[in-house]
Amino acid sequence: MSALSVALAAVIGVLVGAAARPMIFARSVPSPASSRSRCPHCEHGILDRPRPLPASGRCPRCAGPIGPTAISTEVTMGAAFAAVAAGGATGWFAAAQYWLAACGITLAMIDLAVQRLPDVLTVPACAGTLVLLTAATVADEAGSLARAAAAAAIVTAIFLLLALVAGMGLGDVKLAPAIGALLGWTSWKSVLWGTAAGFLLGLVGAVLLLASGRGRRTQLAFGPFLVLGALAVTVTAS
Repeated sequence: MSALSVALAAVIGVLVGAAARPMIFARSVPSPASSRSRCPHCEHGILDRPRPLPASGRCPRCAGPIGPTAISTEVTMGAAFAAVAAGGATGWFAAAQYWLAACGITLAMIDLAVQRLPDVLTVPACAGTLVLLTAATVADEAGSLARAAAAAAIVTAIFLLLALVAGMGLGDVKLAPAIGALLGWTSWKSVLWGTAAGFLLGLVGAVLLLASGRGRRTQLAFGPFLVLGALAVTVTAS
């Protein structure tokens, strides 16, 4: 993949990250609330008109924090898109990678803020991934839709079991079909390493949280690690 293509993907990722900010702001609310539209500090109507939110992550009226820190969403999305482009995948499978990156990073930002993965994003993440992989099958791209579907079912079943016996969040379970399907498209080895990478990164995050002295008071957001592990493996396996 040429440097120009990677740079172009990074620029597109930055724009997607900017476009995702309103969704992250709107959905970063604790349960049972589903969304918000006003600044929690001054009640300014942040989403009264369709427009990009400031990359500073602060309310344009009172300057209070209203979302991810300055340019973090844009930089993270740009880096993810650049990584997908550098992986060299093409066609509908590449589109599925970009789709999961866009949905997954948006979900990860919300998860980091309020430890939840809202259905309004997990459902499109899963549906879009499966649709794009089906299109890859129709286009006769290298990979297996049957294996992707089987992997989605198996990973979801494992996550559901963990939710029942180990307290994993149901939002993670709802994200599992997209992660399993994307990894399963390439190989069973990718499924194994991709899910293992998510758990390993989560373990590292938990250890670091404990080392910082906040582990007993702070709930660990697991979604970001699942997304990062899956994207890292599927991109390197492309």
